[in-house]
This record gives sequence, structure tokens and C-alpha cells, in this order.
Amino acid sequence: MLDYYYKLTSKCEKLFNTLLENRLKRGKESDIRLSERKGRSTLPRPTGTLIWIHAASVGEAQSTLILIDTISKQQADIKFLVTSGTLTSAQLMADRLPENAFHQFYPLDYPDWTNSFLNHWKPDLILWMESELWPNMLMQIKNRNIPSILVNARLSKKSYHAWKLFSGSAKKILSTFTLILTQTKTDELRFKNLGAKKVITTDNLKYSAAPLPYSDKELQNIQNIIKNRPTWVFASTHDGEEFLACKIHDILVKKMPDLLTIIVPRHPERRDDIRKTCRAMNLPHTFRSDNTNNQKTPPEANTQIYVADTLGELGLFYKLTDIAVIGRSFSNDGGGGHNPIEAAQLGCAVLTGPNIQFQQQLFDEMFAANAAHQVRDKSDLLKQLQTLLTDAATRTKAITHAIEFSKTKTGVIDRVMENLTPLLTPLTNKERSDAA
Repeated sequence: MLDYYYKLTSKCEKLFNTLLENRLKRGKESDIRLSERKGRSTLPRPTGTLIWIHAASVGEAQSTLILIDTISKQQADIKFLVTSGTLTSAQLMADRLPENAFHQFYPLDYPDWTNSFLNHWKPDLILWMESELWPNMLMQIKNRNIPSILVNARLSKKSYHAWKLFSGSAKKILSTFTLILTQTKTDELRFKNLGAKKVITTDNLKYSAAPLPYSDKELQNIQNIIKNRPTWVFASTHDGEEFLACKIHDILVKKMPDLLTIIVPRHPERRDDIRKTCRAMNLPHTFRSDNTNNQKTPPEANTQIYVADTLGELGLFYKLTDIAVIGRSFSNDGGGGHNPIEAAQLGCAVLTGPNIQFQQQLFDEMFAANAAHQVRDKSDLLKQLQTLLTDAATRTKAITHAIEFSKTKTGVIDRVMENLTPLLTPLTNKERSDAA
């Protein structure tokens, strides 16, 4: 199967180029950095030891930050290359990576492009985050004998059964990794059943991530405008959830005339569709990006729907409000959920919809600790929101449980590092040898 995949993709350069062109037209690629997606790097390789961390999207990118910080404290001379495939994650990395780390877009899995990428960067160690497995890249890594670790690994039931159909290929691809560190025991068992050798459960690294950053100045500015208005945020929304937020707002505002609903879309480029939704429902709305001078527009006194369509500011809106509904749990794509820990860390009562299959283990632990609440359907969401918005005691209790739970999960990075350190030691020795 792998040989067939290689032969097929090696003949599809035109198809890969067309894919990139279509993504560029849809605003999903950077025109000035498109060459990176073809394996042509726009930065020189730094001298010395280089660790490459691949994080597919925003969620994985968040977890790389604590890894970089912790490893850097052990060995300050190591440099980090971080790759991802989305504009949002690229912006996040640009804002938050330390001086010893830099970002490049991950190349599409066309053999010549992945080969060019590896020829240029020559990483000394690779940390691959979570679950995105690209055969051509991984086989080239294996052939070059580059030490590689799959960190915070997860494997959904659907993906597991899909890989079982090609068990021989799965075993060969997974043999690229010296070590696999999984989020759950279920993930560990699935990887072992696919032929992976050394697999250890360390829990979800997202638990150990530092709280999302926010600007105190921006926070104070918005607080001065909205004052004591009842406020809630629908975070990381996908298609269908903005309509739901507006619909719920339209009902609740009749009982709470000064209600402010904040929508933070997962993909800001969907702003035109969101604008149409707000206009169709005749709801006074403000988009944070609506300023010709590239300034961020705050809500106005009469704003009912505030759309925070900027990048890297989710922490600001978690800090601003006491109630957060986690997106992609009601979305039209079948859902899957997003990370709720970020909301808990910044003092939000956490609600989620029914579709959380991608975050099930994380949510199950929060449910057991009363640190999050799952609503059955849209009418249940309306009911729970109304309770939290109007009942201060219930809201405070939910916030307290969420914060306390987030504090109990800060030790995951220690378990990850226990397993990574033996593989980092040779890099430390190499760095010292090169310096001598």
C-alpha cells in the first residue's frame, strides 16, 4: 500500500499545485509563504542542534509552547523549528514563540517537496504532535534514521479501524517513531494493536499548557465599555454555531435587554458568512476586525453580537466573561469539540454541546469533577445559559470547579519529560562536543 501511495503521489505534482492554488483563493494559504508548502524554506537552517516539532493546527501548536519552554530550560542552546498547516496556527506561533524557535509551514506530502524540506533542515530530533501521519514524510524520516517521537498521540475509533484495513502499512509507518506517548490508555492499546512497539500513556499535554495570553490594556478597554452587562462567549465556533449563538441571543435578550454575546470563530476567514447571519436576524453587531487602520474595534454601547474575528485573542475573551460555550460541539460538520481547559484556566464556567468525540477523555474527566457541563441539545443550552447568566451562586460554583480542576492537571509535562529526557541527552552531549 505504501509503495502504491508513493508511486501515485510522485506523479501528482500538478494536482498538489492545484490544491494549493485553490486553498490560496479561499484565503487558507499565505501568498508570500506559499513556497514553504512546497518544501522550499524561506529561512536558513540555524547552526547547532535543531529539534523539529510538527503541530498540525492551533490545538497542537498550543502544546508545543510548553514543550519548547521546558526543553529550553534544560538546554538553552537548542533551536526549534515548528511547522503547522494553518494560517491561524502560524499567527499564534508568530506571536508566542520564543527567540530560539521559529515557524515554517509544513510541506504537502509530495515526495520531492518533503525531501527538499528534510534536505534543508536536517533536524537532529523530531517531535510529532498528536495524530496527523503523512506517509511520504514519515518514510523519508525513517530512511534517514532521524530519532522521532510521537507526542500527545491520539487515535480515534474511526481512524483506528481505517488503519486496521492497512495494518502492514500502519506498522511500517509507526516504526518511524522511537517512542509514542499517548493521551489515554485506549490510545495506547490502539497504537500497540497496529504494531507500534514502545508506547506509554502520559495524559493529555494540553492540561499542562500555560493559560492563553491576553492584553490587560485591551481587557480594560472593553470592560470600560460593557461595564456590568451580562456576557457569554461562544468560543472556536464552526459552521452552524454562529446561527445558534444568534438564535439563543435573540431569545435571551428579551429577558436580559443588555445581554452581550461574543462569538470567536475558529476560522476568521468565515466572517462574511457570519455577517450575513447577523444581518438576516437584524441583530446589532460589531466585528473586531472592522477598522481601516488595522486597529481592533471594540464593541459599541448598542452592540448585541460582538464577533472577535481576530487571531490569537481567545484568552482575552475567556478573561472578559464568566461563561464559555466550547465550539465544534454543535457544528454542521458533525462536531468533535475543542480544548475546554483554556476556558477553565481563565475562570469560565464551561458548557459544551453533545458532539465532543475528539475531546471525549478530557471532557469526561471534567464532567466527573463538575468542572464542565454537557448540554443535550439546543434547548438545553438555552436553559443552562439562562441559569448561569442570572444565578450568581450557580455561576460562581461552576467557575470554582473549573479552576480547581485545571490546577490538578499541571503535572502532565513532567511525565512527558521523564520519557523525553533520555532521548534529549545525546543532543545535549552533541551540542557540547560541537562547542568544544
